[in-house]
Amino acid sequence: MGARDLSLFSLLSLLVFLVPILVLNRRLGLSINRTIITSVIRMSVQLSFVGLYLEFLFRFNSPWLNSAYLLIMVAIACQSVVRSSRLRLKKFFIPVFFSLVIPFSVILIFFNAAVARIENLFEAKYLIPIGGMLLGNCLRSVIVGLSRFYSGIRRDEKIYLFSLGLFNSRLQALKPYFKESFTAAVTPTLASMATIGLVSLPGMMTGQILGGSIPMTAIKYQIAIMFSIFYTEYFTTLLSILFSLKSAFSDLDMLNRDIFISDKSHPLGS
Repeated sequence: MGARDLSLFSLLSLLVFLVPILVLNRRLGLSINRTIITSVIRMSVQLSFVGLYLEFLFRFNSPWLNSAYLLIMVAIACQSVVRSSRLRLKKFFIPVFFSLVIPFSVILIFFNAAVARIENLFEAKYLIPIGGMLLGNCLRSVIVGLSRFYSGIRRDEKIYLFSLGLFNSRLQALKPYFKESFTAAVTPTLASMATIGLVSLPGMMTGQILGGSIPMTAIKYQIAIMFSIFYTEYFTTLLSILFSLKSAFSDLDMLNRDIFISDKSHPLGS
């Protein structure tokens, strides 16, 4: 038996808890009410349109259309990653795009072929949800990896130049920054994997149980998806740093200062 459908009234009933939050924010002087309301409206509208579009995708089930939709998702994710990392989109879009596409595509196809073992590897009801989970979960790691890596070099540029002056190669001079940023990027996922099932019941497992699957089947799928998410995060973070080096450094191994978005032009800047 599938999950019970939710009525519009059921969804709207959750707004009851939003009222005290808005009141408390106003009393405490927290100027985030407009952001909260905007985010709630955008989420609801966007998911509603996605729901309608996915129904069309599932009904039509064209491999080309499904693949095109995934590429659009990757392009949007790429834009979000670069901007959140405070880097110039025109310099980093191509390297980050391919750093996302390559591991994402390989692991997604492998999951459908070897794990889920579906006949049509591009079937929409598998390709889109699994692809969305892999892509969505790797964004944070890539953002942390890129931003930590380049902000660290920018902060310690004299140390980096001193290392080059000791006749180290660019990669040798960059190794400390890579280790720091890469560890920061993958540590939260490893911590989540270590506590999953004890502290939280993850979304895929919960959704499958609500959809009628027995718990052990849901657990097997959740283990498989967690492996796949970690592999995607690992390789996308690694490749995003490696692929972006050519855009970020000159032929003389100097960091290009124009790769950064200034604090004044960034929405989070003061």
